[in-house]
Amino acid sequence: MDDLYREQIIDRYKNPRYRGLLDPHDISYEDDNPLCGDHIRIDLRVDANNRITEAAFTGQGCSISQAAADLLIESIIGKDLEAVKALTKEDILDMLGIQLGPVRLKCALLSLKVVKAGVYGLEPGQAGDELVE
Repeated sequence: MDDLYREQIIDRYKNPRYRGLLDPHDISYEDDNPLCGDHIRIDLRVDANNRITEAAFTGQGCSISQAAADLLIESIIGKDLEAVKALTKEDILDMLGIQLGPVRLKCALLSLKVVKAGVYGLEPGQAGDELVE
């Protein structure tokens, strides 16, 4: 089963479904992982009911960070902002389907940190790891 998830990660890394910029966008946030240099930007379009209608990401980094971003974007389209705020690191780990050590965990959680910082309306540089606990 682990191999199936590894194949999914490689596929999402090589063929992301949600890579791009949204212009205009209602919410945008970007951050990086200083431990490894991964960088993610996420743009969201939100309707009058605070539901995400479109989302996209850009960035660079390892296969884990990029695949996690793509899977996360897919999972939040159609959700309201309160549901996004409620996402946890377990949700990301379930999407990826593999065990990760502490360093790779930071890679996997970067996109969650970025999207939550954007949804909470944080200023650049304010997002902390408490967003993904």
